[in-house]
Amino acid sequence: MIARYVTPAMAALLGEDHRYDTWRRVEEAVCAAYVDLGLMPEKVLADVRASDSPTVEAIRYEETRRDHEILGFLEAWAPLIPDGSAAMVHRGLTSYDLVDTANAIILKEAGELLLAGCEELLAVFRDRITRHWATPCLGRTHGMAAQATTFGHRLATIALELNRAVEVLRRAVEAVAVGTISGAVGTYVELPLELETSVLDSLGVGREPLASQVVGRDRHAQLASALALVSAVVEHLALDLRLLSQTGVEEVEEPRPPLYQGSSIMPHKHNPTGSERLCGLARLVRGNATAVLETVALWNERDLSNSCVERVALADALSVTEYQVTFAAGLLRGLVVREDVMLANLRQAAVRLGSPRAMTDLIDAGASREEAYRRVQAAVDSDDPAALAAVGLTGRDTLDEAELRRVLPHRDELYERVMKELG
Repeated sequence: MIARYVTPAMAALLGEDHRYDTWRRVEEAVCAAYVDLGLMPEKVLADVRASDSPTVEAIRYEETRRDHEILGFLEAWAPLIPDGSAAMVHRGLTSYDLVDTANAIILKEAGELLLAGCEELLAVFRDRITRHWATPCLGRTHGMAAQATTFGHRLATIALELNRAVEVLRRAVEAVAVGTISGAVGTYVELPLELETSVLDSLGVGREPLASQVVGRDRHAQLASALALVSAVVEHLALDLRLLSQTGVEEVEEPRPPLYQGSSIMPHKHNPTGSERLCGLARLVRGNATAVLETVALWNERDLSNSCVERVALADALSVTEYQVTFAAGLLRGLVVREDVMLANLRQAAVRLGSPRAMTDLIDAGASREEAYRRVQAAVDSDDPAALAAVGLTGRDTLDEAELRRVLPHRDELYERVMKELG
């Protein structure tokens, strides 16, 4: 992912330096496990641990000569390991014992970073929900005036979506954080079973119960799908803020830097560009998720069609989603909420908001449902004070606390319900 849409912390986790450092961790853990099992001299482990790491440039050079990145890594490292001990490194392993186990570590780290960002965004949601739980505003369905609600209620529905998506993500991170040390075609032909257990335990990742030579790619697909879900919830927030920012609505405004300029030619413009960015990024995450889903079906025990997809699509989906939740937290924290405009828009639609009660009152007075519906509909469409009064719509333009309590009768109970869910 380009630097514009990745945080420094995520960029470090998904960068080449960290990948090769993690490969080294795995190889050292394998040597340590061999030593513990009495199958390798302790001096080999000491030599490996004492050696310098190969540079990225050296690895690339050796990879170019061999057209094989793992062998490029091993050959670039070998001259740095003293006394011929390099020959014992990677003993009995196949390439993806190293790659999948290292990726389990990296994806776990990246997933934990993203989960921390999600928790921060949820904390901002909780604060905003509490501050605006009683802030009245106009609820809209199909983009049209519907009934009174509160801004806190609106935010809470999205926060609950995020809360559920985070649980899906948490399970997906756990699912993908598994490695394998099982050798060619996963049969342990050159490896004792105990070696795998020791290595994976020392590295803090789980074990694939039965590898085909690689970890099942359904795990990566789960992660990509969970990322798309989190991203879609962030998009939901951003889209709502865009709609509320429109000319004629203007109930919220994104935070602005001191020298903000919304247009190169129209100085009056205050555009919701941050929210628009979040919506655009969600499209990238969904597209990348599709690519990762298509790597589940590998040929027989394995092929390499997954590699480029995971290096680009999965890494970018992680980067973008973590950027989204981090950016969204700042946007929501600094959001300008125009409570006076919300109330004005609500009052402007006050006559229409009474239509459900007017219809119910007519039914209770003996009208059929169809008759009551048509009478209220005709009165509202006419906007005639006499017709409105005839069906019980007074056209009041004030909404005091008592009236808000009437149209929002359960807001205290609903607040408790929401906060219980959000923790």
